[in-house]
Amino acid sequence: MFMKIIRINYKVRGFTSAYNSALKHSMTTKEAEHKMKVLIFLDKHGMSATIDAFNHGRSTILLWKKIFKDNNQNIESLNNKSRAPRSTRKRNIDKSIESFIINIRSDHPRIGKDKIEPLLSKYCLKNNVKMISNSTIGRIIDDLKKQGKIPEQIKLSLNGKTGRLIERKKPKKQKKLRRKGYLPKCQGDLIEVDTITYFINGVKRYIITAIDLYSDFSFSYAYKSLSSTSASDFMFKLKLIAPFKINRVQTDNGLEFHKHFHDYLNKRDVTHYYTYPRSPKMNGHIERFNRTLKEEFSNYKKHTLAYDINEFNKLLMDYLLWYNLERPHYALAQVSPMEYICNKIKDKQKSNMLWTHTKN
Repeated sequence: MFMKIIRINYKVRGFTSAYNSALKHSMTTKEAEHKMKVLIFLDKHGMSATIDAFNHGRSTILLWKKIFKDNNQNIESLNNKSRAPRSTRKRNIDKSIESFIINIRSDHPRIGKDKIEPLLSKYCLKNNVKMISNSTIGRIIDDLKKQGKIPEQIKLSLNGKTGRLIERKKPKKQKKLRRKGYLPKCQGDLIEVDTITYFINGVKRYIITAIDLYSDFSFSYAYKSLSSTSASDFMFKLKLIAPFKINRVQTDNGLEFHKHFHDYLNKRDVTHYYTYPRSPKMNGHIERFNRTLKEEFSNYKKHTLAYDINEFNKLLMDYLLWYNLERPHYALAQVSPMEYICNKIKDKQKSNMLWTHTKN
């Protein structure tokens, strides 16, 4: 419809409304809209009036008209094109300078462009070679690294147990998924996971906690050390005792929720959401459960947590059984999480059983 109406013609009925409609549904820029207005004005009032009104040259206006016509009267063709040059100038550096930089970086891998500049200046003066700038030295170093002519810097660390040197590599930054207002639709649809840290008489202990947002079903377990291995072990235990399938998990950006923990979730097709940095409110449910766990249980068992963690976890399991099976919850109309889950299952079965049969 748009192609039939817009042919840059004079006194076409419905042209303006069709043009406005096209603008709403096309990926046009303000520059393209301006060019379109110039062409509309051209059809109505002629070239002289258009030049006076918009102060564009005749050749420019005719070029826009040709582009519009050649692209089947598509308004998006009037968007400004990239003005980047098709072919960029290649850096032309004396081979002797390149060789000098390669040699000095091979002998002294940590030396930077600021230290290389005065040494290279003396070399260029002695050998009658044109000197280059400090920034150019830096760009040459980057190019030589990409070409493999300069060895990359390797960081090593000593393993305390084996005595071996281990190469330290920068971890690749993974793209983090955010919850973005997603609300759970059933039990297991979204679990929040967090960590409580205790420092007792010089001893550090960690309690990893989890809560189901839909049913308030909760689980916790204490560990002597905090790592992604501990967190993945926690998820394994949670999966064993949870009376539902876990579909999504949300955590903060702590290191314990990366690597092995993230891999564990990926292998089981569990979506892993991260909260934004310094945003504890995004994990509000687990933060409230952590407070309840401290006030009702762990603050009274600190000594056991510090010196007999196995006994602490046994007592913790007893508390969680009471918390999930018997303890009333305000958010669940004063019933326990397991009772709430069972009621939901009964309601669902009841509604399916009482469905009436309807004929077509």
